[in-house]
Amino acid sequence: MAEAPESEPPCEPLPSSSHELVAAEVTEDEGPLPKRRRMLEADASERLEYRLGGILCCAVCLDLPQSAVYQCINGHLMCVACFTHLLADARLREESATCPNCRVEISKTSASRNLAVEKTVSELPLECKYCTSVFPRHSLPNHEENQCEERSYKFSQLVVSHAVKRRYLDSLVRIVAGVYSLLVSALRSTHCGRARRPARRRLTSCRFACIGCPWRGPAHEGGAHEAACAHPNKSAAEVLEVIAERERLSHETMAVYNQVMDLLSYEKITFTDLQLKPYRLDEFVHKMYYESSRFTAFSHQWLVKAFVNRNQQDPTQSSEREITYQLIMKSKPMGTCTVQWVVVSGPLGEARLAARLAHHAFSELQPDAPPAVLPLVRRSDANRLLANKALHFRLIMFLCTK
Repeated sequence: MAEAPESEPPCEPLPSSSHELVAAEVTEDEGPLPKRRRMLEADASERLEYRLGGILCCAVCLDLPQSAVYQCINGHLMCVACFTHLLADARLREESATCPNCRVEISKTSASRNLAVEKTVSELPLECKYCTSVFPRHSLPNHEENQCEERSYKFSQLVVSHAVKRRYLDSLVRIVAGVYSLLVSALRSTHCGRARRPARRRLTSCRFACIGCPWRGPAHEGGAHEAACAHPNKSAAEVLEVIAERERLSHETMAVYNQVMDLLSYEKITFTDLQLKPYRLDEFVHKMYYESSRFTAFSHQWLVKAFVNRNQQDPTQSSEREITYQLIMKSKPMGTCTVQWVVVSGPLGEARLAARLAHHAFSELQPDAPPAVLPLVRRSDANRLLANKALHFRLIMFLCTK
């Protein structure tokens, strides 16, 4: 009879995935492989962060967006600053704005926000510039401003001029010396009698700020600074300039308050929500300007014109934009009509405006008020306004009667 063939040992099944293969190799050699794998994983994570930073960056400035992110219909990303700048440039050139990558037309209606990219960028790690700790981007500003204990503050020194002749200061020094000594003693007595609160990680000012100390830092460092602060030991002549500056600011604040109260007490007050549409100058260089429709106020016809970089021949060659407006009386007055006005943002405005009063005596010989700069709180808001099809703001007018 033929001998039965010897049975071969059963074959072990192959690992179904690379994870099982790595696990099998690790069981055979527990030494350097886990360490090598951790290094590879760390390198892969670093490369992933860099790759995400390169993929999610703005197509114009090539930087990671700080706030809103817009995309064209093909998905190319732009930060909100570059997006509004492209729209403003296209408005000034009387062209259609296009994506810098694919040249497809973009506008506020065709482009859309990408919330997924905004959230992804906010979670990317970033190093603190003070303590070199790594935090997500959305929590880093709060850490640097309120929580970082290694944040350094530069103490600015007050420069007191010594060119003032002393004989003109003798009478003022005697008055200020008494007020200054009373103020310092009151501050010290108040500080000694007050129970010390537990230090919190928040920003605070020196208690001698009213006499010129510019220090501002964490609350837990306030005690050490106040103990070494040199302002309580200064003479009255040295703090005279600081007190005079504080008095000047208080006078300006009171003057603005009184002026506003006087204007509100006028008999004839009116406001108009304006919409300024773009037009072109009929010149060799077709500069764009804005003009509102005529409106009635104080029984007269008015309109408002606005210009972009009025003193520049071609505003498209500059990255900084300035909007100048001008109030014009279109009807012929019988005499002189003195008007004060202020421009505010209004219900449809998209930019914050600072309160700045203007006035002009309108007459038949002077129907145009001098041009005034639109008082934007942030200069970058000029592109934000120019990106729209029209400028919107509210004009409040006060008629000055004799």
